[in-house]
Amino acid sequence: MSAPAITPIDSAQFEALVRARRDIRHFRTDPIDERDVEWLLSMAHRAPSVGLSQPWRFVRIETPELRERLAAHVDAQVRAAGKDYEGDQDRLYRSLKLHGLREAPVLFAVYCDDETETGHHLGAVTMPEARRYSCVMAVHTLWLAARTRGIGMGWVSIMEPEGVDAMLDIPSSWEGLGLLCLGKPESEEDTPELERRGWEQRMDWHSVVVRR
Repeated sequence: MSAPAITPIDSAQFEALVRARRDIRHFRTDPIDERDVEWLLSMAHRAPSVGLSQPWRFVRIETPELRERLAAHVDAQVRAAGKDYEGDQDRLYRSLKLHGLREAPVLFAVYCDDETETGHHLGAVTMPEARRYSCVMAVHTLWLAARTRGIGMGWVSIMEPEGVDAMLDIPSSWEGLGLLCLGKPESEEDTPELERRGWEQRMDWHSVVVRR
């Protein structure tokens, strides 16, 4: 079998795509074409995985009642997490919109199947967490693919996994990695919201490289 032909990708276009990736919280409610949703999942499924284990599992949330239960759950977790902040940081935290679970037209819960037999445990015997790293690669692949079609994504991690698992009737071998909100952003911004709002600034990449 011959190798697939690869057309060189313009590095400036790739850099623009990476820079355009945002953790979106403000969504328009316009529906996403189902063909786009299927294409995004197919791209996520092309992500690399340890031992070709493909351990990612995407649970699509389709019922309004379940969506509202999840949103209320995350609201409660947001309030609980905010108890650690004081003063100006507390006021800023309370002003942030930390999820779009009610507005985003497409919602997934993403899981890692830690007991999958696919891949025959190759590469995961000494580092079983590599399966979860593989799932993160799938999420990031989906994230970048979404931007190419003008779709934004928000990764919601302020949740209590066991509570969400119970709502979704999840097998015990699956580990939750978060909720994914997908939809058209209300606006396109050059700078991520947490930077614009003064919550944190992006570090210079040189500062995170350690040499030995």
